[in-house]
Amino acid sequence: MIRLFAGRSARSGLIWGLVFGVIVASSITQFTTAYDTPQSRHEIAATIGGNGALRAVFGSGRALETVAGWTAWRSLGIVTIVGSLWALLAATRWLRGEEDSGRWELLVTGQTTRRGAAAQAVAALALGLAVLWGATAAVVLVAGRLPEAHFAVTDSLFLALALVAPAAIFLAVGALSSQVAPTRRQASQLAAAVFGGAYLMRAVGNSGPHLRWVQWTTPLGWVQHLHPLTGPSPLPLLPVAALIAVLVAATLMLAGARDVGAGVLPARDASPPHVGLLGGPLRLALRLERMTWLSWAAALAVMSFLFGIVANAVASASSTALEGALARLGAGRGGVAAYRGLFYVIIGAALAFAAAGHVAATREEETDGHADTLLALPLARITWLGGRLAVSVVALGGLALIAGLGGWAGSATQHGGVGLPRLLGAALNTLPAALLVLGVGTLAHGLVPRRAGAVAHGVVAWSFIVEMLGATGTSGRLLLDLSVFHHVAPLPAAAFRPSGAAALAGLGMAGMLAGSALFHHRDLAGF
Repeated sequence: MIRLFAGRSARSGLIWGLVFGVIVASSITQFTTAYDTPQSRHEIAATIGGNGALRAVFGSGRALETVAGWTAWRSLGIVTIVGSLWALLAATRWLRGEEDSGRWELLVTGQTTRRGAAAQAVAALALGLAVLWGATAAVVLVAGRLPEAHFAVTDSLFLALALVAPAAIFLAVGALSSQVAPTRRQASQLAAAVFGGAYLMRAVGNSGPHLRWVQWTTPLGWVQHLHPLTGPSPLPLLPVAALIAVLVAATLMLAGARDVGAGVLPARDASPPHVGLLGGPLRLALRLERMTWLSWAAALAVMSFLFGIVANAVASASSTALEGALARLGAGRGGVAAYRGLFYVIIGAALAFAAAGHVAATREEETDGHADTLLALPLARITWLGGRLAVSVVALGGLALIAGLGGWAGSATQHGGVGLPRLLGAALNTLPAALLVLGVGTLAHGLVPRRAGAVAHGVVAWSFIVEMLGATGTSGRLLLDLSVFHHVAPLPAAAFRPSGAAALAGLGMAGMLAGSALFHHRDLAGF
């Protein structure tokens, strides 16, 4: 079983390492093509440096007018969020998730002790982390040799280390949360709360010069002070390593002291029963997924509101090269409209990722045996799966509306002058791509259930990477056509494409119907 954990951890680390590396490479190429003159580079550096909202979200940067400074700031700002969330979810899944499923109990009934099993699982996570760093470093080394970059080998390796550091921290946080909380869901929520607190403290520390000392109170602030590519400082690695060591030691101590299936925190078994959403498959699907969708709603609301605030300022520092890059994505108009179009392409990617998460959650219900219990009753399989799909389609539409409202509210604070109907339309325009991902994932769930989540997430990752490469001109027309997002017009910078939207939505619905039919006829399958 530990070898199984190690294999999964290594595969996941390899995939995400390549994604981290691509983010670095795209940061280099986008900066050199978008800001091709010293004037435009100084303008964008001044804009970002003077914008408290951007510093709070992505962290503060150094030498943003240079390729090295921009690459370090942009890639570390994105990867800190993505890597931390991946790490805490992976750790809670492979520790507490395996315990919830009963497989951990089978492992420790042999000669392996509880502490020994936890140590081997932590070692498997460490292997995945090593693969994550190796894949990231390999891509960063290649990207760093681009003519526009010329990063030294040691600087590239240190950048890869800085990118992986947040993931290392929250792998350890997730492992400890798995010992503290009695269920995987509570462990994930606890680890996410720790991440939220650390991220909030870093945002406070970046909000003004007089609060910079707050950056040293959070591990994400320590990572920010590594300053890769712009005067690397290895000293903050010491508290990072010490924190990870303490968290791992506490994880192993608690794993040996507690019973299998229990946690340090008491289970919520004594709470009054809540049966309001247990009257049918549709309401059960809503109950199971509501916290996930609410989390997505909160994240998209904040993200779209912040973008609405900074859109005019960032657009004012644009260059002809950047407008050309946006035009390659289909933006018919430049200026702030083009930036809004690009932003809603990113929103479309977020909605598609949420749809892929639904596919993975449905598959998890099957692998955990929960679907067996329900379908043993006089409940048709199509009714069960259809209820989950219906909730997801409605929820995706609600998320799109929230993104439109958030963008309009943020723009209104800056007197952006853009109407609410236009931004709602731009957000809803991204919905067909998410429906297609949901359909492809459902089809995979019917055909190859063990690969359903990977297929859905793979479609999203592939499409987003191809789309970002298309902005730099390094992706051909044929390759762009294979991206889901390329068939979505970047409203409000382009005209609505009813035929493309209808085709994506139609293919998505066809995939859902075909996947439901295949699920109806196949056997339930675990791992």
